[in-house]
Amino acid sequence: MIIEVMKSKIHRVRVTQAELNYVGSITIDEDLMDAANIVANERVQIVNNNNGARLETYVIPGERGKGTICLNGAAARLVQVGDIVIIISYAGMTPEEAKAHKPTLLFPDENNRLIG
Repeated sequence: MIIEVMKSKIHRVRVTQAELNYVGSITIDEDLMDAANIVANERVQIVNNNNGARLETYVIPGERGKGTICLNGAAARLVQVGDIVIIISYAGMTPEEAKAHKPTLLFPDENNRLIG
């Protein structure tokens, strides 16, 4: 049996852009992607702390060091610039693998930059 468990989480980042007229996805600063072990085109869940909206989309890399968190396409209707969101990725694994798994957890600063 394969179960889905949290692989990584970028906790409480601020939405910097919302681009309705785009194909779709979330743009994430590539520094955050690397630190969270998230790759381009990976499926992620976005949880909006401001309005409770939850959605799934895929990731595209944003420019390093800019702190970009941009919801694109239809997802842009579920956020406002300045909203605080949590970005979660999941992985499929056996229950035995899941017991030993340690997810990557990021807690960026108020400018979406890595701390430390």
